[in-house]
Amino acid sequence: MAENAHVPTRAAGRRPALAIAALLFPMGILHFVAPKFFDGIVPRALPGEARNYTYASGVAEIGVAAALAIPRTRGLGGRLAALLFIAVLPANVQMAVDTLGNKKASQLMKIGTVLRLPLQVPLIIQALKVSRSARNS
Repeated sequence: MAENAHVPTRAAGRRPALAIAALLFPMGILHFVAPKFFDGIVPRALPGEARNYTYASGVAEIGVAAALAIPRTRGLGGRLAALLFIAVLPANVQMAVDTLGNKKASQLMKIGTVLRLPLQVPLIIQALKVSRSARNS
């Protein structure tokens, strides 16, 4: 086995980075195309207008996607993606709470919003792996 076989290559981090970027970019665009949905999941405890948070998170998602897509900024993009996934967790919790309290929401929707919460963990882990892979290449 080669001495550096354990070191991730640039190509190894490229696919996960582009997958995360492909997830973030369209979601970021949706913040501007359909902001009302995102306004509704902004935690009410945050000060100011929900729309400002909607637009700011849309910009962040687009910016992080771009950083992940560019090899030179991929390491930073991975770290920023991990922080972004942590930052949006309160909105996902708010969505789950609202859905669980909505008598009109389907059982499938209620289950989906709750199951979505722990999925943030593998996204954060993968983003950090992308960052490490980019730094090691």
